[in-house]
Amino acid sequence: MVETTRWGVLYCPKTGINSKRKRWEKIESVLKERGVVFDMVQSENSDSVERLMTMLINNGYKTIVIVGGDSALNDAVNCLMKVEKQERDSIALGLIPNGVMNDFARFWDLDEDNVEQTVDWLLKHRVRKVDLGCIRYTNKNQERCHRYFLNCVNIGMTADIMNLRRQTRRLFGSRTLSFISSLFVMLFHRMEYKMNLRINNDVIDRKIMTVCIGSGPGYGQTPNAVPYNGMLDVSVVYHPEVVQLIEGLWLLISGRFLNHRSVHPFRTTEIIVNEAKKAMVGIDGRLMKTPVGPFRIDIEQEVISFLIPD
Repeated sequence: MVETTRWGVLYCPKTGINSKRKRWEKIESVLKERGVVFDMVQSENSDSVERLMTMLINNGYKTIVIVGGDSALNDAVNCLMKVEKQERDSIALGLIPNGVMNDFARFWDLDEDNVEQTVDWLLKHRVRKVDLGCIRYTNKNQERCHRYFLNCVNIGMTADIMNLRRQTRRLFGSRTLSFISSLFVMLFHRMEYKMNLRINNDVIDRKIMTVCIGSGPGYGQTPNAVPYNGMLDVSVVYHPEVVQLIEGLWLLISGRFLNHRSVHPFRTTEIIVNEAKKAMVGIDGRLMKTPVGPFRIDIEQEVISFLIPD
């Protein structure tokens, strides 16, 4: 067992970035300047994050800091949810943003380019219990599964864009080019999915472009969601015309997504997806295997001890 003041730092380098070593050297120098006592482990890929997180938990680290993005953070909280509540409550989870989107970090004003400020905040050890959303589903082997999320679940077009970005990234080798090309394809390809949703007392049974269920800001699609009120924000988007779609992208970028006429917002503790034909599902920025049959998304309140800024 390690001393309680020693941090376990899990470094998750950005995929395809050449300056991985320089990035870690910068973070390491800030930690040492602040006198932080820590041990660092580095993930090779997304599969290794859960293994290394489990190792840090089992070795008794009480402050575990993820240097990564939304997907790495997702792996970390899912590992924490596998341990007994008493042990989980004794572990404080911190974040130094180092991802592509960093949406959950942005909610807390954690700036990827200001490592000094982030580490200073982490040192104050200000803990807040945060909520986790949970998707409960059946896989293709008819096994009942679940997965937790801090930020959001996307069903439909947004998950499709995640898939397109992954495919075009292989083609172009550039994150920016892959995003632009994905948007271009989206503008001229009608992405609609037959869905049947139950949200509170409302049943929505029609063609839908995309659904975002957020415990956090949901990449701008659930901008009013907060990860500590015991509620999920849901944005259901019907298919707009091309001109309205371009307007919607502008409102999304400018933080006014809910003002669009095709966006229908809800707030709930549970959403039942009875049907979502051929719609892909993404969780915290990563595509997941599409559930088989109906699935449910709900919220568990105040289950993770998270280190927050002043």
